[in-house]
Amino acid sequence: MGAFCSHKKYPQAPGYRIETTGPPPQAAKEGVKIENHIFTVSELNGLVKAVLDSIPELSGVYVRGEISNYKLYPSGHHYFTLKDAEGAIRCVMFKGQALRLRFRPENGMKVIAMGRVSVYPRDGAYQLYCDALSPDGVGDLHAAFEQLKEKLWKEGLFDEAHKKPLPKYPETIAIITSSAGAAVHDMIRILRRRYPLAKVKLLPVRVQGAEAPPEIVGALRYANRHRVADLIITGRGGGSIEDLWAFNDERVARAIHDSEIPVISAVGHEPDVTIADFVADARAATPSHAAEMAVPDRTELLEKLQSQRLRMARSQGRRLELLRRRLNELSGKRVLTDPLAPVQDKRLLLDHVQKELCHAALARMAVPRRELAALAASLDALSPLKVLGRGFALVTDREGTPLRRAADVPVGSEITAALSEGALRCRVEEAITEEERA
Repeated sequence: MGAFCSHKKYPQAPGYRIETTGPPPQAAKEGVKIENHIFTVSELNGLVKAVLDSIPELSGVYVRGEISNYKLYPSGHHYFTLKDAEGAIRCVMFKGQALRLRFRPENGMKVIAMGRVSVYPRDGAYQLYCDALSPDGVGDLHAAFEQLKEKLWKEGLFDEAHKKPLPKYPETIAIITSSAGAAVHDMIRILRRRYPLAKVKLLPVRVQGAEAPPEIVGALRYANRHRVADLIITGRGGGSIEDLWAFNDERVARAIHDSEIPVISAVGHEPDVTIADFVADARAATPSHAAEMAVPDRTELLEKLQSQRLRMARSQGRRLELLRRRLNELSGKRVLTDPLAPVQDKRLLLDHVQKELCHAALARMAVPRRELAALAASLDALSPLKVLGRGFALVTDREGTPLRRAADVPVGSEITAALSEGALRCRVEEAITEEERA
């Protein structure tokens, strides 16, 4: 596939003739005389454009190359350069054609571009006007899948930290899928068989075509806004990558990630992998497998309950047997056969302890009592009364102050002489000093 253009001479100066394999150029039709004609720049660019546009092989040419200088303008037009080892060509893809792209072009990407070769008259540069663009070696859907997968992975949407655990015993399950497909009937049948206690709510959506992603996103948001279920299953049966493409849509992936209700992705068959599988809290190989993951098996639950019932019965039987043995042991105890016996034993013990305490108290008081008697005897021996008993007297003045020297007592003063029995009130007629007495 390529373009063919036969030029016998190139118009480098007036007087040269241009011949092409196609119909006569528009300039010739309009009466522009090529030979010996001095062109304006606009005329020359228009002539070249007319020549290129008149060549059928250049109106649907395929070009393989590597993208460089890629730019996306606010207008929605894409501008880039295709190059190989020896050359390069400028390319443009207008917004209308770019909207049909299923992947995002990037610098360094090898692609195959299909379009027409023409000249932009304003600057006289020829370029390729692309109508379609596909990755070289892989399909555009596969390229779009890998690009979105890398983008969401870098944003952290696939991190295990965001995965929510599935409820063990969900009360209500919402299924977001087509109501006309076989997948929904398989899931409902399995859910009823495995766990009839769970309620199943179907949120019907289209799962194929351009309308499918918005409907799936709307159903996910509705289920979360109104808390219609404890668990969500979304998916569809098998098909081609085009059939499953709704679950590779970025909007669907972000809606699954933002869901507060755990989501199981069940798209296609075992080999089929979609972006929804990476974002969801759990991935099922098939819709039927999703139904098995969502609920426990009734048969297994009954067997488990029966096993636990038997274990509880055996455990309670062993406990009752131990209690029965304990009761038999206690029933033979004296405390139960003669309840007052311990009281009598304690009473005897109390009497014994009382006697011991009395003996200890008497023994403890004997020593202080003897010491007290000795001290009392000593005090009695030193008592002035004992001295008075031997014929001495205690002489005091009227104020009761003991008199020790005769010189301290004036003649004529009254004194008192205390005897062992009674006292004498006397008047001093004469004071005899110690020298006079001698």
